[in-house]
Amino acid sequence: MKQNLDELKAEIEHYLDESGMAVFYGRSRALESAPSVYWDCERHPGYKEFIQAAKTAGAKLIVFHQRGFSTEQIEDAVEQLSACGLPHEEYRELERRLAKLRSFDGLICSIELSFDHEGRVFLYDLRTEWYEDFSEILDEIQLLTSDIDDDEDPPISGYFSRN
Repeated sequence: MKQNLDELKAEIEHYLDESGMAVFYGRSRALESAPSVYWDCERHPGYKEFIQAAKTAGAKLIVFHQRGFSTEQIEDAVEQLSACGLPHEEYRELERRLAKLRSFDGLICSIELSFDHEGRVFLYDLRTEWYEDFSEILDEIQLLTSDIDDDEDPPISGYFSRN
């Protein structure tokens, strides 16, 4: 996997232009409420196959989304991490992992292509390995902060249920 998707973005745009497909530069559609089908980017990373499948399915429009990475995302993650109250060593380990990602500031970390067909959204979602690492760290932090939220409302003692 490439560390930077900038070159690939330009290549995809050129290919879409040559293919005659209309391109709509939109937001990520991954979290839409419509049923979604994800392309297997691990076994078939080629965007040309995805675009050809879209054309074969009769799609005339491809939604193109790119996500840039910034150190502000890291700062937000560190801020959330500091609210977790982790032991010093665990905190420092996650902080180190986040600091390593600073070198990717300004790079494209994710490219998403999508089209609609028969009530479903078909998605090609390609991410760099380092962005996957960042996402995993955010998931860990989310779990830690949800544990804190759970602890804030302890159960009322002295009551029990016979259910």
